[in-house]
Amino acid sequence: MSRHRRTYGRNVNGILLLNKSTGISSNDALQQVKKIYNANKAGHTGALDPLATGMLPICLGEATKFSQYLLDSDKSYEVTAQLGVRTDTSDSDGQMIEEHEVDLTLEQIEKALDSFRGNINQVPSMYSALKYQGKPLYQYAREGITIDRPARPITVYEFSIRELTPTNKLKMFVHCSKGTYVRTLVDDLGQKLGCGACVVQLNRTKVATYPSDRMVTADQLENIYDECVSNGVVPRTRLDSFLLPIDSVVEYMPKVTVSLQILQKLMNGQFVRQNMDLKNNVMVRIYLEDQDLFLGVGEYLDGRILPRKLVRSDEIIALTASAVSVPEN
Repeated sequence: MSRHRRTYGRNVNGILLLNKSTGISSNDALQQVKKIYNANKAGHTGALDPLATGMLPICLGEATKFSQYLLDSDKSYEVTAQLGVRTDTSDSDGQMIEEHEVDLTLEQIEKALDSFRGNINQVPSMYSALKYQGKPLYQYAREGITIDRPARPITVYEFSIRELTPTNKLKMFVHCSKGTYVRTLVDDLGQKLGCGACVVQLNRTKVATYPSDRMVTADQLENIYDECVSNGVVPRTRLDSFLLPIDSVVEYMPKVTVSLQILQKLMNGQFVRQNMDLKNNVMVRIYLEDQDLFLGVGEYLDGRILPRKLVRSDEIIALTASAVSVPEN
């Protein structure tokens, strides 16, 4: 019996900016994309609630190795909160637990927002995917169990009012660091205002520096796939044009190029000498010289580059096999 794990689907590598629709979980959206692309490997980069819409980067193939860098990135949201209502999940999908009259001015709300800007501590919701003893918190919540959650440091770069409607719907914009729960921000704001609040609409507009105009919906992808099949066109010829390159995740890192011989050393897990004007422990993105082919990321330390995450695409594996080792200078 073979010890190699059998793989299904094709080796497709890249990042799709999915515009997630409401009413579907992030995992279901991921499975849709994986099926459409017939990808052998896929992962998303930070879940959106079923109620939420907007940018959900999907990493395909070798891009899954670099998903953590998107998980750690800043994000932006458009959020609409209903003032006067508090729910157990902090959004309109939950059960109402409090209802109050609302008599607030924009000035009062603006003053309250000051408490939630900058570096703050946030206690995650029980209805979150954070795990306790290997089990998501929301599973405990559904069983009526409350787990003590320590507050976590987050940064809210912008928390601004867009509109307050006559029906007490508060439309806002949030730009925040990783690990921020917008539902919890809204719930905490409602408590601060004394009337309660819950999310009724949430749209993620930005992840890292990815442009919103590159987003595509699952329905659009399905239609393109069906159109290709109907016209006798191989679907990948059109579908793959929506994929962003893997290195778009780490474009902020300093760039270094290496030779084919150095590539072979890196792929074997060896460090390589490379004097650069960088501080220790800085992450760098590595490319093959002349071809500008992205190879992965490494850590710079004392004049050396240590391989950390490398792309093992068919092309790079073939190049590595053709390389001839040379002694290090």
